[in-house]
Amino acid sequence: MQALSVSATRPTSSVSPRPLSVVDLFRLGIGPSSSHTVGPMRAGAAFVSELAGSPRANEVRHITVDLFGSLGATGRGHSTDRAVLLGLGGHAPETVSIPEVESLLPALADSGQLPVAGIAQVPFDITKDMRFVPRTVLPYHVNALTITASDATDGTLLRRTYYSIGGGFVMEQTNDDPQAPQVRSLDRAVTEEDASQPALPHPFGKAMELLNACDRSGLSIAQLVYENEIAMRSEDEVDAYLDLVANTMFDCIDAGLQEHGILPGGLNVLRRAGTLAKRLRERETCQPRELPDTLEWAATYADPMRSMDWVNLYALAVNEENAAGHRVVTAPTNGAAGVIPAVIGFLTCYCPEAGVPFGMFTPLDQNGRFPFRLSPADREGNSAKRRQAVHRFLLAAAAVGSLIKTNASIAGAEVGCQGEVGSASAMAAAGLAQALGGTPRQVENAAEIAMEHSLGLTCDPVAGLVQIPCIERNAIAASKAINAARMAMWGDGRHTVSLDVVIETMHQTGKDMLSKYKETSEGGLAVNVVEC
Repeated sequence: MQALSVSATRPTSSVSPRPLSVVDLFRLGIGPSSSHTVGPMRAGAAFVSELAGSPRANEVRHITVDLFGSLGATGRGHSTDRAVLLGLGGHAPETVSIPEVESLLPALADSGQLPVAGIAQVPFDITKDMRFVPRTVLPYHVNALTITASDATDGTLLRRTYYSIGGGFVMEQTNDDPQAPQVRSLDRAVTEEDASQPALPHPFGKAMELLNACDRSGLSIAQLVYENEIAMRSEDEVDAYLDLVANTMFDCIDAGLQEHGILPGGLNVLRRAGTLAKRLRERETCQPRELPDTLEWAATYADPMRSMDWVNLYALAVNEENAAGHRVVTAPTNGAAGVIPAVIGFLTCYCPEAGVPFGMFTPLDQNGRFPFRLSPADREGNSAKRRQAVHRFLLAAAAVGSLIKTNASIAGAEVGCQGEVGSASAMAAAGLAQALGGTPRQVENAAEIAMEHSLGLTCDPVAGLVQIPCIERNAIAASKAINAARMAMWGDGRHTVSLDVVIETMHQTGKDMLSKYKETSEGGLAVNVVEC
């Protein structure tokens, strides 16, 4: 990646913490939740992979699933039950098709048989064999599930407990004592050095360590993260993955713009993105005096804030797709999946730093679709600037996401929505500041501003669905991220509250927050909004 030139010398270290990779922070999956959908699906797939390889695999006659804590409290609304069963069927969140997702439960209801990968069909009664146990919280993490396979005499063939700790990350318990669990990660990422992995040239575990590394190397945050990435995989692989993440986000925007009607789940929430897109496009070429509405100037060329309507649109489109259980990018969670795409939309459609000729804004193409995709062929002119800007954005955002995941949490069930939408807003602010040419300290300041002003945000989904207040909250967080980046860019990076301090504050606030405000649907809007 030419614009992200690497330093001539790349010293390695095995002492400092190992940051998470963009491959681990930005995952392709399905909605509506990374912790309650993507993680449990990965747990189911891990279980069946072990089960199918066992010497008694042909004796399996019964499977049960127990969902504890937050998974038990909001698992129905988050489709946790379906996700585990898809995993047991051998499906992965990155590749499972939407028709396969939507056909599983109807087929199970008709046949009473669950397809289990490597085992064939197993009888399964979802009303008895899928058990929701919200009042039991296991010590290691509030998002826990246990899967048990039995033989014809109800003897246990295999039992495993998994913890879905946010963002699709999953830990597997390796001992039988739930009060003193020992765990290992199902993920590629680890936060400590592993002899089997290449040493990174620029390890960091705190924001101050990241800034010091930038000072020593002379690299931007994006360049520094890129050097870490290419220590693990080739430049072409890194660039291709960044293209895949961005293009999947753009595809999700397009999908959300094409859909209309009511979102599933029973709240009768109306999809708005498609209708809003039509209205905004109608106003693009209108003179204010030609419009009959009260806000006759809104979204026309005379509106100085017209870009915010499009940012809102992008976020709504993505999160409506997520609420429908469709394909999204976990960024860093599914419940916050619309923030980063919306801010990247602002960058690519409105900012000259991403190759947009000033004044020539293109929020949608003439067919009503997102106007850009990234490609390795983007090597010259505005398309090259756009690709480089988006890559820088994602790399800087990943640095902030790694800091938050490592030092606090990105799980709403653990720290409330400040850890989900708040983290996404901080990541997006950092990414935008980086893409606009910010210094490392300006990028860190942008993330701090967005995170600081998300502190205390609760996770109280109505009816356990990732719809109210989640969809609109992503749009608000995207606007906050843009504002935070702009504020930081007008400064020189000096500020009183550091990103490290605000991350620790978020962590402490989350620990002090009552459980009813942490993805249990037992407090806040979840108990004050009448379900209809």
